[in-house]
Amino acid sequence: MAQVEKRGGLLRKSSASKKPLKEKVVLMYDEIFMVNLEYLEGKLESLDGEELMKIKDNINCLFQHCIQALGEEHPIRVVNALQTLCALIRGVHQKNKSTSGFDIINMLMGFDKAELCMKNLMESLDSLLCAEGSESLKSLCLKLLLCLVTVTDNISQNTILEYVMINSIFEAILQILSHPPSRREHGYDAVVLLALLVNYRKYESVNPYIVKLSIVDDEATLNGMGLVITQALSEYNRQYKDKEEEHQSGFFSALTNMVGSMFIADAHEKISVQTNEAILLALYEAVHLNRNFITVLAQSHPEMGLVTTPVSPTPTTPATPLGTTPPSSDVISSVELSLDADVQTSNLLITFLKYSSIVMQDTKDEHRLHSGKLCLIILTCIAEDQYANAFLHDDNMNFRVNLHRMPMRHRKKAADKNLPCRPLVCAVLDLMVEFIVTHMMKEFPMDLYVRCVQVVHKLLCYQKKCRVRLHYTWRELWSALINLLKFLMSNETVLLAKHNIFTLTLMIVNLFNMFITYGDTFLPTPSSYDELYYEIIRMHQSFDNLYCMVLRLSTNAGQWKEAASKVTHALVNIRAIVSHFTPKIESYAAVNHISQLSEEQVLEVVRANYDTLTLKLQDGLDQYERYSEQHKEAAFFKELVRSISTNVRRNLAFHTLSQEALLKEFSTIS
Repeated sequence: MAQVEKRGGLLRKSSASKKPLKEKVVLMYDEIFMVNLEYLEGKLESLDGEELMKIKDNINCLFQHCIQALGEEHPIRVVNALQTLCALIRGVHQKNKSTSGFDIINMLMGFDKAELCMKNLMESLDSLLCAEGSESLKSLCLKLLLCLVTVTDNISQNTILEYVMINSIFEAILQILSHPPSRREHGYDAVVLLALLVNYRKYESVNPYIVKLSIVDDEATLNGMGLVITQALSEYNRQYKDKEEEHQSGFFSALTNMVGSMFIADAHEKISVQTNEAILLALYEAVHLNRNFITVLAQSHPEMGLVTTPVSPTPTTPATPLGTTPPSSDVISSVELSLDADVQTSNLLITFLKYSSIVMQDTKDEHRLHSGKLCLIILTCIAEDQYANAFLHDDNMNFRVNLHRMPMRHRKKAADKNLPCRPLVCAVLDLMVEFIVTHMMKEFPMDLYVRCVQVVHKLLCYQKKCRVRLHYTWRELWSALINLLKFLMSNETVLLAKHNIFTLTLMIVNLFNMFITYGDTFLPTPSSYDELYYEIIRMHQSFDNLYCMVLRLSTNAGQWKEAASKVTHALVNIRAIVSHFTPKIESYAAVNHISQLSEEQVLEVVRANYDTLTLKLQDGLDQYERYSEQHKEAAFFKELVRSISTNVRRNLAFHTLSQEALLKEFSTIS
């Protein structure tokens, strides 16, 4: 009597007297786990085009067989199938680097069976991710999906993703993020996967992941996503702080102390932790696409102060996965809970501001430049949002935010304990001032400066509109802006060869015009408004020099005529203030026989002569163009996503999940 024998998920009839013959592909499947999976990848890569085409049918058959095996009851078979699929995808990709996603689809599963194959694969992965089963299986599922997504350098050219769009796993990702145990184990990979899927052909067609992400309103899910991002950024901040402390206590620090501060910049550059553009992209997409996520930015996370040990086995993770090391699942970022000795709770926005203050210090490195730009784009989106501005300026939400400050010869490091408790917008402004002060250099990051000044302007527009009187050290901002103008003027020739400096110059002048025209509605006290006039009068030479420069260029027939002319017109009120008060201050000094007036004496003259000052009303100072990704930033995001995708694929390829660890987890299976 013929028996039905089950092997590797395939049913076959066999004779009791005769050993069954196996199909070649099944023999291949049975034997594949006797070798290292990296060998399979290498073997596929070593074949030339003709040799690969000869075994295409076998690869197709093996790929389909693996998909069938995902429905097996025995987890070890599912593990083998998932790892084989990863190896096949990586191996075929390595061989087809220069080809399109179409060729990879054909080589893996064949055009005629691709739709059904991918439907079955996505349904199986969705079931495994949503099931109560093994965390290692879920981890492997996410790794496989990341393999699929990053199979081509440009993910928008990866035709395999059309099937991932049709057979959505969005809900499975949300379930991982909303369920604390799953989130702790797999949240990082889930968030990176979602960020990549959102960027598939986002400007060319309707991407269902964009649509779905934009309408998520479940609090647990959004908070879960926020926690994953917070933990990843916190880990970066912690690593940087550890390296900084190690550096300060090391030999180089002693050497620096011996020879003075001449090496301080070089010493700082050595403190380097790899940036995490992948998690930053996820934060951007959440903030940009989903207004409900804005509420997550300000929520404190009590669970982040807990140190827990997971009950289930921890899946093996890459040594340097996806851009930087994600937080381990057994340390739930306790580092960010305490900002100071008062054990103050933290939130995502504070953690992000700290991260930004680190990566924005050094923009010479390309990755950090991209990270700095993305940080400023995220802050731009936040500064435009009405609800975000409401909690940024809320007097009842005060925090001490210890931003990282670049070591500079002319200033001492501020003591953390002296930080005041203030609304969060003060930390945003501090970050912008810090950037302005520390990046006036030969390789001038014009684009970042423009974004920085735009963030300040948008915050001022909110304060003017809602009459928010923010108690902030505005003098630091005014001083930074005037010093920036001085830098632009002193480096006019060099900078004009590369940049239109008048766009930035006009923005700076109009910030002062904003304070002059509307400052009485949002500056904290009348004396603050007086101090604004004092700073303008005190630094009048800088504004006079600027006027001379733009007047010279606006009266010539050169390429900068129109741009310089706009600055000339914008200076009208600043020049009116200087010309109105200067003779009165000189007269006061002469009458009172004082050679050098004190600040208080100058302020006295200013207060006494407001009534006779005539200013011109300037339109549009409190208006701005809203952020638009598609029209202005598409090229940047395409390049950024390409870089992230390459990094994800590289780290997955070189840090294969340990089969030994997985086998140990399922050692009870016969």
